[in-house]
Amino acid sequence: MAISIGAANREALERLCRARPAWTGMTTAREALGLTGRSLLHAGPPIAWERMCPIMHGAVMCAIQYEGWAPTPTDAERLAASGEVAFAPAHSRGAVAPMAGVISPGTPLIEVEDRANGTKAWSFMGTGPGPQLRFGAHGPEALARLGWNRDVMAPALSRVLEREGPLDLAAHMAQALAMGDEMHMRNAASTALLTKALAGPLAAVVADSAQLERMLRFFTRDNDQHFLTWAMCAAKAAARAIEGIPGCTVVSMMARNGVEFGVRVAGLGDRWFTGPASVVAGSYFPGFTAADANRDVGDSAIMETYGLGGMAMAASPAVTRIVGARSVTDAIETTRRMGEICVGRNPTFPIGVLDWEGTPTGIDIRKVVETGVVPAINTAIAHRDLAVARIIGAGISTPPLDPFVAALVAFGEAHAETRWPSAAKN
Repeated sequence: MAISIGAANREALERLCRARPAWTGMTTAREALGLTGRSLLHAGPPIAWERMCPIMHGAVMCAIQYEGWAPTPTDAERLAASGEVAFAPAHSRGAVAPMAGVISPGTPLIEVEDRANGTKAWSFMGTGPGPQLRFGAHGPEALARLGWNRDVMAPALSRVLEREGPLDLAAHMAQALAMGDEMHMRNAASTALLTKALAGPLAAVVADSAQLERMLRFFTRDNDQHFLTWAMCAAKAAARAIEGIPGCTVVSMMARNGVEFGVRVAGLGDRWFTGPASVVAGSYFPGFTAADANRDVGDSAIMETYGLGGMAMAASPAVTRIVGARSVTDAIETTRRMGEICVGRNPTFPIGVLDWEGTPTGIDIRKVVETGVVPAINTAIAHRDLAVARIIGAGISTPPLDPFVAALVAFGEAHAETRWPSAAKN
């Protein structure tokens, strides 16, 4: 059957641009995703325990202890290696996990619904500054933070939503973009806006003043990136709308597990195309160098899939210092270059310095292969040693070209009977 790639890709762009993701609830992976038994969801493309990077090993060990499947890190490691724990990508269930994040059945999740497209998505919720599962921490403090999220923070946020109704994340992110965020490595404005939206309602539903103070500090103290998991969830809900469009060459997800970078394409179903995860080029905190860095890791590249993050660098002069870019001019040029590999622009997210042109949206694998330009992914850099378990810098990840080439070859094989033009003509 003949296909129209142009029509399919225009449909994908239309769905991405009309998306209106809203935060609608708090839930758990057991309730929302049907995650039961000894099953864990991880960031990035599929990977077995034996091939995971050390910090993902640490995250798995933390999740196993959190669920009560094993009492100590040693016992958790033994269980993980035994074959009795099932692993799958978070993306396979419509969820996302930041950095080396792992989602277990009892993990509290942010729930986002895009009613314009009829999709939902879920995200791991961060636990604030300090030892965290998503960086590989698996000791008592990391476990206590997960428990507090489950027992105190998530129920309070659920009561807020019951009282106030959904939070329009599309409008929220558009406002934050105008205030200097690019929604991946700079979320200072979006986190402040979230705190502003939540402060009064939290005060209304949380009677314990000590817990209320802790919640407000959770959002405000040394935690400017806290909104990222909300943004990731919104982007995932929007991106789910393009999955399965026949004849579509638009990227539906990009993700990294610390070993491999993976990409999926809207018109190729659930197939992953992978290559080695990149060493992130960026700037490091004092005392750390590239030798300490883990390879690129996390599901947060869903931001670039949606047309934000590295695609929107022109909107965020401040992010240039965070990710080690040379100048604001370079940030503008990056956004212009990203436009070369996208189907169009998203008017929901206009950029002032570009005369309110929307962010480049809808990465087309044909354009990536034809130009050799790969998506620029803004990202944090995690230490590779799970005993350190922290961010040590930030930068711009350059994914390998090979997965995009492999996806394009697979697309050609799947449509061998159809003569399809280059991206430049379609």
